[in-house]
Amino acid sequence: MTIRTALIATTLLASAPAFAAEVNVYSHRQPELIAPLTEAFTAKTGIDVNVAFMDKGLVERLKAEGDRSPADVILTVDISRIVEAVDAGVTQPIETDTLKSNVPAIYHDPQNHWWGLTTRARVVYASRETVADGEITTYEDLADPKWKGRICTRSGTNAYMIGLTSAYLAHHGAEETKAWLQGLKDNLARKPQGNDRAQVKAIWAGECDISLGNTYYMGKMLADEEQKQWADSVRLEFPVFEGHGTHVNISGVALTKSAKNTDEATQFIEFLTSPQAQEIYAEANSEYPIAPGTAPSELVSSWGSFEPDDLNLMTIAGARAEALRLTEEVDYDG
Repeated sequence: MTIRTALIATTLLASAPAFAAEVNVYSHRQPELIAPLTEAFTAKTGIDVNVAFMDKGLVERLKAEGDRSPADVILTVDISRIVEAVDAGVTQPIETDTLKSNVPAIYHDPQNHWWGLTTRARVVYASRETVADGEITTYEDLADPKWKGRICTRSGTNAYMIGLTSAYLAHHGAEETKAWLQGLKDNLARKPQGNDRAQVKAIWAGECDISLGNTYYMGKMLADEEQKQWADSVRLEFPVFEGHGTHVNISGVALTKSAKNTDEATQFIEFLTSPQAQEIYAEANSEYPIAPGTAPSELVSSWGSFEPDDLNLMTIAGARAEALRLTEEVDYDG
């Protein structure tokens, strides 16, 4: 985290009056993206929500601050980041009947240190011009030589890519995963670079035919005047692991070990998992809600349905170190 970001975070969290009921949040998501949620919560409860955005260094900051940290809650955008926080000892368990009712068991920590909020699938963005509808059915197929010179991806060490590789590893073991990574690398049209949206831009520009990306980036591109043409050039395909489902990841929430406003934080976390908040969150970020009885937005529903992979997210998180080792062993980014 930069010095400027740290100063912004300190200013944001110090800005609310000390006497006001409040909850302080360290977030991997920009405040404007979760503003509809925080505003709805404040309107419902009268509790102010102060958000400090930290793209990087969130766990390091909590460790450095220790018991002095003003943060009550952390919000993350990937299972690895929230498990990193748990492993660093900066969270504490929280369990209520409301949370257990709102969040399916597969989407929360068995020890109750974190709770899932929304899911996103890691899918294939396929060129409408050069890839036939339904031509891609499995993740395993991406290593087939028929795709040589036709795939674009971001860095293999990116958290989202490592998450997918971890799932592959959990299903197939190290030897097959290494061969898959090598096959995927051999099929790249260019050296891994950029973010998920940059890969779709490359398809639009004719540099490759397919890429890997999270589903919600389609919503972000469609909402951007410049990027809409990139989005219009592709469609989403939902590959599966052979005999299983489509790889998913989560956004999640946890109560910090240093929380001072525990009651307010508990109310906020419960609210985030409620059907009302789930639908707001899913609509604002083009993700899939997880609370029973909630449905994705009309836009997200238009992309089609899929069967999520049956792997427990903790299994995926536990395989990440080995997945990173294998990615570096094949020199995926080289």
